[in-house]
Amino acid sequence: MSLPINIEELINGKVIEWERLEFKKDWNPEAILHTLCAFANDMNNWGGGYIIVGIAEKNGRPILPPQGLDPDRIDFIQGELTNIGHRIQPHYLPIAQPYLYEDNHILVIWAPAGDMRPYSAPEALGKGNQQRYYYIRSGSKTIKARGENLRRLQELTARIPFDDRINHQASLNDLDLGLIRDFLYEIKSSLSEESASMPLADLARQLSIAKGPDEELRPVNVGLMFFNREPEKFFRNARIEVVIRNDESGKDFKEKYFKGPLHNQLRNALNYIQNHVIEERIKKISGQPEADRYYNFPYEAVEEALANAIYHKSYEIPNPVEVQIWPDKIEVLSFPGPVPPVNAQILAENKRIVARDYRNRRVGDFLKELHLTEGRGTGIPTMRRAMYNNGSPEPILETDEQCTYFLTVLPVHPDWLDKEESDRTSTGQVQDKYRSSTGQVPENVEILVKSIEGEMKRSDIQKNIGISSRSHFVEQFLNPALEMGYIERTEKLHSNKQKYRLTQKGKSLTKKLYDKK
Repeated sequence: MSLPINIEELINGKVIEWERLEFKKDWNPEAILHTLCAFANDMNNWGGGYIIVGIAEKNGRPILPPQGLDPDRIDFIQGELTNIGHRIQPHYLPIAQPYLYEDNHILVIWAPAGDMRPYSAPEALGKGNQQRYYYIRSGSKTIKARGENLRRLQELTARIPFDDRINHQASLNDLDLGLIRDFLYEIKSSLSEESASMPLADLARQLSIAKGPDEELRPVNVGLMFFNREPEKFFRNARIEVVIRNDESGKDFKEKYFKGPLHNQLRNALNYIQNHVIEERIKKISGQPEADRYYNFPYEAVEEALANAIYHKSYEIPNPVEVQIWPDKIEVLSFPGPVPPVNAQILAENKRIVARDYRNRRVGDFLKELHLTEGRGTGIPTMRRAMYNNGSPEPILETDEQCTYFLTVLPVHPDWLDKEESDRTSTGQVQDKYRSSTGQVPENVEILVKSIEGEMKRSDIQKNIGISSRSHFVEQFLNPALEMGYIERTEKLHSNKQKYRLTQKGKSLTKKLYDKK
């Protein structure tokens, strides 16, 4: 039975990170035992890994063409694999499948992350009571867990990421066979052809999207996220909301919701943004034969920002992914914030982000196999590179001290801002549309002005007022006060160190408001 992955891409490290691949020239049961134990422990919530027997390696990369295995030994090796799986405690059985690759026989062993962490294995395969250790992956190597690593592993006991948990409110029939087969066909898995005659239960087990005994086989959450046509029935607000705002006040807008399997809603939302938002301009340069081409927002950056939000959000929290498209920026908001050690300070200082844990170990794998994201830890560098290549400002990444949300801001290309609008905004000219019908200052502006002391971050002002929605605060409080000239920015428009302070006009208004008391 084939595995649910494209073997060509697997061997060349295109859909699975090198850290999750191990190549063995020949059957080496002791080393393979330790690596299986490490993949089962899955300390970083990567989703396990693969061992490919019959291909030698050099510096962690395969040596091709493969040396291959004697086909007469493959059945013996598969039997031995079952035996060494029983040497792991709790018992752990990986999935193995022989393949003919470049005219040579190889054995691919899929070692999914285990549900009963931590797992231990004997140091050697001799008889008698052998010393047991907990093994983990460190980069592309298998090591014994010691010290801080051992403490972290022990903390993971019975803690399975949400996307890999059994959903007891669903049945096997909630998995859509057509969606599963479409997925296998798209990724060019050799399992695609076999799936036409396989029972749904066998196919779901092979994909590891269902777990449990035969009499109580149920889907895991990731199976419902990708292979159910209405995942919102199980995960409230599991959708993408796109709002296009045609002016800075936010009053002239149109919105669209994207629902369905995660990969479909992601693709549909991206297509909508590409067709309705992203524009190209051509700029002739004197003395240069080729014109400069650039976009208001580079598609690659938008794609990564939205894919990251789908990948890293919590599906236990009933909040959609929000995309707010303004004339001068795109904001992508998801909940909650990043997983430690990434925090607000690291994001604000624009440091290199190194995550050691992942909220959804399976969602990322499916997105990567569909080529909807490059891989773990690559999203933010890809965004930054795309913005730089387009001549756009750096993306802004933001969360709060409690990491309750994650906000990605993609500023528009600087040449896209209309000069007249830019000048009007920078001088703080008053817009009549914000005034109340009585000609007085709107109450929202008065509330905001009274909430500012010295120089303050947007999040602190919002907290003072007591508004949870960032978009509502910006539309109804912050933007009107800026445009009417009562407050001003302390930094350039898209600075991640941005704060706000009262102008002289704002100070005069504050005095009047307090004098009324």
